[in-house]
Amino acid sequence: MKTVNHLGTDPIGKLVPRIAFPSMLAQFVSVLYSIVDRMYIGHIASVGDLALAGVGVCGPILTMIGAFSSLIGVGGAPLLGIRLGEKNEKEVSRILANAFLMLVSLSLVLTAAALFFTRPMLMAFGASTVTYPYARAYFMIYVSGSVFALLSTGLNQFVICQGFASEGMKSVLLGAVLNLLLDPVFIFVLHLGVRGAAIATVLSQIASCLYMLHILFGKTIPIRITFGGYSFAIMKRILTVGFTPFLIIAIDNVMIIAMNAVLQRYAPAGQGDSFITCATIVQSFMLIITMPLGGISGGTQSILAYNYGAGNSRRILEAQKTIIALCAGFTTLMFLISNAAGTLFAQLFTSDPQIVSMVVRAIHISTLSVIPLGIQYEIVDGFTAMGCVRYSFALSFFRKFVYFIALFLLPRFFALENIFYVEPISDLIGPVVSMIVYWTSIQKILKQREEAVRLMHTKKA
Repeated sequence: MKTVNHLGTDPIGKLVPRIAFPSMLAQFVSVLYSIVDRMYIGHIASVGDLALAGVGVCGPILTMIGAFSSLIGVGGAPLLGIRLGEKNEKEVSRILANAFLMLVSLSLVLTAAALFFTRPMLMAFGASTVTYPYARAYFMIYVSGSVFALLSTGLNQFVICQGFASEGMKSVLLGAVLNLLLDPVFIFVLHLGVRGAAIATVLSQIASCLYMLHILFGKTIPIRITFGGYSFAIMKRILTVGFTPFLIIAIDNVMIIAMNAVLQRYAPAGQGDSFITCATIVQSFMLIITMPLGGISGGTQSILAYNYGAGNSRRILEAQKTIIALCAGFTTLMFLISNAAGTLFAQLFTSDPQIVSMVVRAIHISTLSVIPLGIQYEIVDGFTAMGCVRYSFALSFFRKFVYFIALFLLPRFFALENIFYVEPISDLIGPVVSMIVYWTSIQKILKQREEAVRLMHTKKA
């Protein structure tokens, strides 16, 4: 596999898979951070199911904190890619310098805030008096090392957007492999339980972070981290572009939090924790779909951003066709796997036959509309790559809006077990609307960009 990809000249048919597959693999491997923790935690003797429910409550909060890496990373990377397409290397260096400062600052502030508000957050987002000790034990340690997680994931975007998708993949692989090796040692050998799982994850994230810093301060890639040239205008632009992907992730986790709260509210007496354990396992399976899917659509943003900056509409349209085909192909494969391997997946987390049965049914329901979800991801990420945040924000928000309406209506009219239909409802309606918007707007957007690039070249001449 090529170390560097020439975003403006390499054949699209080879370039897209060459960037998409490492990014997809990196995101798939990153899912192992949470899934491996949950697998081991679910099998802790005597308390596995309760500990798993506690960690499940932490999951959306921790991912929401991690969303701030997307605010900066996914906000700055498309801007950097567009400036690379314009051959504006001075501005490219300033974007990376400002993004690095923002990542470090945000990481420290968020860590302090999360540690201060630990108890009210966990209790408000679904912890019970029984599961709170497990949630707190995991949360406190994980959050203490979240600065490394935010830096590694945020900086990864600035490596990928320069065409070095394989280096981004190596960073994630390093952390995931370490996590796989350290989890059983800290959880079972050292008898640290959920604390051990959190320690293993933090150590793994430190390794990924150090690797990213080594790449971006070294000589591997052309645009490296520098100091100086800080500008509120650049920071504001990064935040503007990054707000949509940040909000997507943040609302995704609000959806999980809301799901946990609804399950606790409507579950029969004494069964709330069991329903949350089921939902935690289902969310883990959905991550196996959505994270690699985001790797395909998000990783290939570098191609769209670069060629948008260069005003090359033909390559953008050709690339998007290929990316959509890859996304739809991946979600089709995962739909088939969900129907064939649901029981096996559930048994990785729990040996309780009642919970296994609940999980299998919930996975089958949740993945009913997963195939069109692949198209949704590319359309939203494609608009973000081209800086068209008003489209990406509106389309993403609409899908979440449908989810929340279904979430609060279904338990009022149907048995609680049917609450998992909220996923396929939103995953069908959202993509249909996104496709309509894309077909009616993309040509206009690309023509406007071509005119802007021609005007820019005229002024330079």
